[in-house]
Amino acid sequence: MRPIYLDYNATTPVHPQVAAFMNRVLFTLFGNPSSAHAEGREAHDLIEEARAEAARALGARPREIIFTSGGSEANNLAIKGVAWNRGRGHIISQKTEHPSVLEPLRFLEKHGFRVTLLPVDPAGRVDPAAVEKAITADTILITIQHANNETGTLQPIEEIGAVARQRGIPVHADAAQSVGKVPVEVGRLGADLLTAAGHKLYAPKGAGLLYARDGVALEPLIHGAGHERGRRAGTEATHQIAGLALALRLVTEDLETAAERLQAGRDRLHRRLEAEIPGLVLHGYAARRLPNTLNLGFPEVTGAELLEATPEVAASTGSACHSGEVRLSPVLEAMGVAPESGRGAVRLSVGRPSSMEEVDRAADLLIASWKRLRGLL
Repeated sequence: MRPIYLDYNATTPVHPQVAAFMNRVLFTLFGNPSSAHAEGREAHDLIEEARAEAARALGARPREIIFTSGGSEANNLAIKGVAWNRGRGHIISQKTEHPSVLEPLRFLEKHGFRVTLLPVDPAGRVDPAAVEKAITADTILITIQHANNETGTLQPIEEIGAVARQRGIPVHADAAQSVGKVPVEVGRLGADLLTAAGHKLYAPKGAGLLYARDGVALEPLIHGAGHERGRRAGTEATHQIAGLALALRLVTEDLETAAERLQAGRDRLHRRLEAEIPGLVLHGYAARRLPNTLNLGFPEVTGAELLEATPEVAASTGSACHSGEVRLSPVLEAMGVAPESGRGAVRLSVGRPSSMEEVDRAADLLIASWKRLRGLL
């Protein structure tokens, strides 16, 4: 039997409708979208339909959607694109960002840009007042994730966006984890740039997008022909783009119902584990987090030990073992999580295909493994 999959924040399976649609596109619309003949025009038209579909899902205009190879490229394009366009300046972010944000910022620091990484509170949330205080005369960008991939903590993008608008500073939100789980509407969030990643929302890997509000100037990362209105060169992957757009429609059209199911599964799992494991710790906000995400500190064991003892459950740890020493993830470290709790961190993320039967079975397996490791069975 395959393991019970509780790692949907890492990646999702491709939705069957998306896979079937992509397969049809792959074999029937093979023309180069830049070609003037009928095959090329058909592919071009499908991409523009996909662009309009993606824009509808995010509350944007079609011309504000740039298709990319995924979330990492979109984050790099947003951050480096603004930076290279401005030439110099100051960028504000925070310490629990995804590496696809932190690494571009470190790269830009080597090239003369100033970067401020703000601290977060014990639940992983940045203070909008701290963002406002960090703004200087040469601040060119604020980049704050919408939801954390490890804890699910939701950041106050609306408040940060309101502060930034008063100063005329663009805001980028990495929404790779939040699209399809909570409402993501660029106008309501106040984001000028926003990232979405296909493989987090039941679309294929290798597909993503960047929303860039009209008026935000970006220097392309990939130079070449004038694809994507000159913002991202390279022949478009028609089937990937089509699959991404269909997945976006599918995850947004029943968002509220799906979120309720996800939260019910997440909370049931938490209750079952909490009832049997004294000292279990929740990392992150109890309320202001993604409806599917549960980051728990299992006492007196390491996360790696627990998952190794439970091969029937596929999940992720919040710590890593190097030369016998357990080190917390940078996210938990930035939150000030105590080492004795952080070493036992496990991220359990349910998904749309998750059933209550799977949740109950996973809880039973994790409880039994924890008790065996503790010598209680």
